[in-house]
Amino acid sequence: MDKAFFDAYNSCDMKTQASFYSDEIEFFHDKAGLLKDKATLLSATEKNICGKVTRHLIPNSIEVYPIADYGVIEIGYHWFFNKQEPDEPTKASKFIIFWKKENDTKAIGWKITKVVSLH
Repeated sequence: MDKAFFDAYNSCDMKTQASFYSDEIEFFHDKAGLLKDKATLLSATEKNICGKVTRHLIPNSIEVYPIADYGVIEIGYHWFFNKQEPDEPTKASKFIIFWKKENDTKAIGWKITKVVSLH
């Protein structure tokens, strides 16, 4: 699921990204604060990320913890490459994603309900 979501993120496939996010998304960013609006999150991603930044998972960094009657929590490290600042050094950033398992036949079955992005 991580790969599927971030393939959409890196290719600016906004429709697929939207299908992953819960309507009740909570996105906690250590520098920008808390965002609780799906449309605003998608708009900010399209404006600030698309064509400018790509995300790369640090191999073997993901840990996944099942949460009974909910889904899983994914914890890992990634780095972002900024095409507008190609000579800027990158550093690993920790992330935590809450994935909720849903029985929605119209959707992918897993929704991202919370993200914690730590730089």
